[in-house]
Parts: sequence; structure tokens; C-alpha cells
Amino acid sequence: MLRRFTRKIQMSGTLLSARKRQFYHAHPTKRNMRERALRRIIKTKEIRRLEKLGKLDEVKK
Repeated sequence: MLRRFTRKIQMSGTLLSARKRQFYHAHPTKRNMRERALRRIIKTKEIRRLEKLGKLDEVKK
């Protein structure tokens, strides 16, 4: 019974399409890219501000 099921899955192409989609990563949308860029800018400004106040040691690179 299991062999029949496996064979039907392979013949229908379901297994092949599932393997193709397994590691697919969708491209980020423009909105996501903008939001990510804004978060990055805000974070770097905050780090610079804390450095100037002396509350943050060196920035890790």
C-alpha cells in the first residue's frame, strides 16, 4: 500500500514540485526593503548617540 502511494506521488509530480519549493525564499517587497532600511538608519543613529554620551563602548565590527 505504501509503495503504491509513493509511486503515485512520484508519477504525479507532487514530490518534484515540493522539493523545488523546499528552499525557495521570496524576494522582499519594496515596502519591506524600505522598512528594513529605516530600522537600520534609526539603529545606527541611536548607537552613535549612545557613543557620544559615553554610555556605549566601541561599536563591534
